[in-house]
Amino acid sequence: MNYKLELNTQEPNSKIVFHNIIFDTFKINIVERYIGAMNFRPKLSNVLFKVRTLDNQLINRKDGNIRVKIKDDNFETYQKLTQALSSYEYKNKLINRQDADQNYVHFILSLVITNYNLN
Repeated sequence: MNYKLELNTQEPNSKIVFHNIIFDTFKINIVERYIGAMNFRPKLSNVLFKVRTLDNQLINRKDGNIRVKIKDDNFETYQKLTQALSSYEYKNKLINRQDADQNYVHFILSLVITNYNLN
């Protein structure tokens, strides 16, 4: 399955960061909220994501809600994966960027499969 990863689409000095993963038939919008100063070690507070069709129609979860909040063990895993994507090594191509991207996308996709009915 082909995908395009769009990282860090945000306004300057905003405490909200948006990421998108665009697949052939749907896209995943990820919203990260931070606390603290954004220019000095911001701390990730919470992460939400929702799934949309390519024409921006929201897809409901299995329980009828729209958004999923990443919590507990999944939150810790998400933090590790995003730290890899924002690391010095990633930015300067000292690690395999494709592997880091795929780990992030596969993790998010596993949460989507758990929470949504995608037909």
